[in-house]
Amino acid sequence: MDFSIETEQVGDAKHVIALSGEVDLYTAPELKTQMLEVIANGAMDVIVDFTNTTFIDSTTLGVLVGGVKRLREKDGRLSIVCSDRNITKIFEITGLDRVFTIYPTRGEALERLDSEEAPA
Repeated sequence: MDFSIETEQVGDAKHVIALSGEVDLYTAPELKTQMLEVIANGAMDVIVDFTNTTFIDSTTLGVLVGGVKRLREKDGRLSIVCSDRNITKIFEITGLDRVFTIYPTRGEALERLDSEEAPA
């Protein structure tokens, strides 16, 4: 499967970055560029969607950690969408499942973010 990246603005300060294929040493820089761009343009909530991703490596994890650090500086959040057990296991082994909230579907991630910003 060829790598592709698609970014969609889904709210005032919400973006989804959807990835397909393998996200590795060669393709992770594209994710980093896209993430830095949406954060620079005011994104407060970034959802990285790995639904159609077949593989990630440590370079990908480094990009995600960098993104979460930048977002936390502005009280933003980075969430992950992934239901592939092989990929979610990588987050668990590295302890990053405690850094990122991981949702099984994009719909659940968006619903949770919407409910958290709704006034009480």
